[in-house]
Amino acid sequence: MNKIIRLLFFFFFFLGHQIIVRSQSQIEMADDFRGEGKIYVVIMVVLLILAGIFLTLFWFDRRLSQLEKQIGDKK
Repeated sequence: MNKIIRLLFFFFFFLGHQIIVRSQSQIEMADDFRGEGKIYVVIMVVLLILAGIFLTLFWFDRRLSQLEKQIGDKK
């Protein structure tokens, strides 16, 4: 059973690697964005979205810590 899992893992890893290698040589959209200078806009939008996600998680963590502290004080 362990050999079958290893074989399947190797097969999917090799197949996935081949798909990634082949797809990297055919990306024309990234070349167009880079050529027209739009890639910086895409990068900034992605960074703003990630910053928003991280700030929201930070805010939730702080709020949750405050609520846990309030619950601990009541006991």
